Amino acid sequence: MNREQAQQRAKELVEQMTVEEMASQLRFDAPAIERLGIPEYNWWNEALHGVARSGTATVFPQAIGLGATFDTQLLYEIGDAISLEARAKYNEFVKEGDRDIYKGLTYWSPNVNIFRDPRWGRGHETYGEDPYLTGRLGVNFIRGMQGEGEYLRVAACAKHFAVHSGPEGLRHHFDAKASKKEMWETYLPAFEACVVESKVEAVMGAYNRTNTEPCCAHSYLMEEVLRGKWGFEGHFVSDCWAVRDFHENHHVTARPEESVKLALEKGCDVNCGCTYQRILDAYDEGILPLEHIKRSAIRLFTTRFLLGMFDKTEMDDIPYDVVECKRHLQLAEKAAKESVVLLKNDGVLPLQSKKLKTVGVIGPNANSRAALIGNYHGTASRYITVLEGIQDLAGDDFRVLYAQGSHLFKNREESLAKPSDRIAEAKIVAKHSDVVILCLGLDETLEGEQGDAGNSAASGDKEGLQLPAAQQELLEAVAETGTPFIVCMMAGSAMDLNFADAHANAVLQVWYPGAYGGKAVAEILFGKDSPSGKLPITVYRDLEEMPDFTDYRMQGRTYRFIEREPLYPFGYGLSYADIQLTDAQAESVDYATAAKQGMHITAQVENRSDRAGEQVVQVYVRVKGTENEVPNPKLAAFARVKLAAGEKKQVELVVDHTAFGVIDQEGERCFEGSGASLFVGFGQPDQRTQQLTGQQCKTFEIEA
Repeated sequence: MNREQAQQRAKELVEQMTVEEMASQLRFDAPAIERLGIPEYNWWNEALHGVARSGTATVFPQAIGLGATFDTQLLYEIGDAISLEARAKYNEFVKEGDRDIYKGLTYWSPNVNIFRDPRWGRGHETYGEDPYLTGRLGVNFIRGMQGEGEYLRVAACAKHFAVHSGPEGLRHHFDAKASKKEMWETYLPAFEACVVESKVEAVMGAYNRTNTEPCCAHSYLMEEVLRGKWGFEGHFVSDCWAVRDFHENHHVTARPEESVKLALEKGCDVNCGCTYQRILDAYDEGILPLEHIKRSAIRLFTTRFLLGMFDKTEMDDIPYDVVECKRHLQLAEKAAKESVVLLKNDGVLPLQSKKLKTVGVIGPNANSRAALIGNYHGTASRYITVLEGIQDLAGDDFRVLYAQGSHLFKNREESLAKPSDRIAEAKIVAKHSDVVILCLGLDETLEGEQGDAGNSAASGDKEGLQLPAAQQELLEAVAETGTPFIVCMMAGSAMDLNFADAHANAVLQVWYPGAYGGKAVAEILFGKDSPSGKLPITVYRDLEEMPDFTDYRMQGRTYRFIEREPLYPFGYGLSYADIQLTDAQAESVDYATAAKQGMHITAQVENRSDRAGEQVVQVYVRVKGTENEVPNPKLAAFARVKLAAGEKKQVELVVDHTAFGVIDQEGERCFEGSGASLFVGFGQPDQRTQQLTGQQCKTFEIEA
């Protein structure tokens, strides 16, 4: 069914409704209209990395880990798997008469906000700090979710529109100030890609204001850009209770009825919250025209018709046995392996099980299920922690010793004990081991959404990059034993890794790797697979020159704007395999031609080692001769490539013409350069990446 047909059916249905009935359908918990054969429907569902909050489902790595894969095809396959499980569960719930929250077909995912500041608690819900990477992954995830059949398999939702990335504690009354240049350079490109390319069916507004207007009733963002420039035809949903903030916190209106009027006037079609229960009051007052109510109702029923809710479709027969099926579990494990980023390795990795007698596994996240799943997660029928993964792999080859070492954040595990009551055991285990796997980090109780995370002082955000004091003490205590040790950082954001970089024999960033994440991590540690993830964020040395959290200007933030050398750069990640970029050729075009039609890059890669491995070929561009270009080269193309031992491959990459444009002060993309520099390699063309990898990018110059 095409949109025109669905819209016509929606119009015909809505025309039969009373005003009261129309108004009721704009709530997230829309009641049934039995006389018209309309069942109740709850619009609120979550699926950032698997069907969430509705029982058993495959739990994939958290979104930031998916960002680290730099794998667009994988994101498509994950979106496809999630939507199959979503449909299967929906089919059965409907048969049981269960139409509760989290059991519908409109999924409020993905989160394509830009992770601009490492303190933001919800950053692990995103694909990282780069607009281009976020856009590519978001587009493919949405395509997988929505499917390519006659009907939408599910309706995806790009959130939170726009200019939104903390602080969590201020979000209900905060006004994010961003220039047109910053908006179009950083905050809007991923949303544009999701709307224009993947035709995402829904967009969710943010809690905050942007340049004085609330994001769920924004003239520029919603009317001029989303519906106007981008031609968005789907429906718009408020973040939960965001419309209530209009009068209670933002004070742009005086009362609920005015908030309802403003939101519907600007095109917010469905309200997650309670304010739209006052629609009829606003209508009866005469301040809310009927056409605004009707317009939103038609949009919402257009989506429901596109989902086939009132028809018999082939998706009604998707069987329940796809839920957490073998293929999806294997896909989740593959994603976990691709997400692991090897940051440091002095040669200790991969571990050789036949040469080890005892392996110590230490740390509060070593045997933690919470550290596997991040937030907005589903429920797995089985979890494999890092400790369990190593134990399963060990077999009879070596002994595994375990010590928790510390509480996740408290200074003692037992309330009656003295502080640091688990440190001695950790040191004992380390001293009795040939090597230690030290699992540190956070979980959703320490970084997450306001109200969900337990660190109430920061409302879900981090106050800094440091580990909790108990974990820092544990890290230093293990280092003092002299036993070789490997740090596995299980967190969804950049942490302070200076001590680990200086003292650990190896450092891995493993994020929140999903329900079977411990198996994937164990197999990488012991060389069953080679790590191939790349950082989707910058790991800073400190926050000394980082602007204030509330400052939405990009200066000093993310790899495109930083001036100081990072500890580990965006796009960086090591491998066990010796894969080399042996050659690269750039299509012979001038700047004007590249600016009109883009250009092709051909890279030659060779695996010179005796083991299989994967790499991510990356292309960065910097336009010359204009002050409007961002300070550092920007990611413009990437491709993941898998190579068997000794294999050579040719990789084709396309740099879109937009990469040769810059954003001026009015937010317009213009092509005003005198040329451009292109860099092809396995990371950024910066000195730190070259120092860490020992490889240089191939460089090409395009002249006017």
